[in-house]
Amino acid sequence: MVAVDSVLILDERASMPGRGAWVHDTQECVEAAVRRRAFIRALRVSGALDTKALEKRLNGYGKKVNGSK
Repeated sequence: MVAVDSVLILDERASMPGRGAWVHDTQECVEAAVRRRAFIRALRVSGALDTKALEKRLNGYGKKVNGSK
């Protein structure tokens, strides 16, 4: 995972520039990381991260991941 302009993006190839964060490839693990604000700490960003693209990717229906706004 990487943050680009405060948007959380899945970096499948682990080749995007900048600081990255690893997470297990289960929906439960990603939901827990969002809820606990782990991505904000790991990526060292200030403020909230937009997780809409990630939410769509995880469930295909645009439902919100637990803890996201």
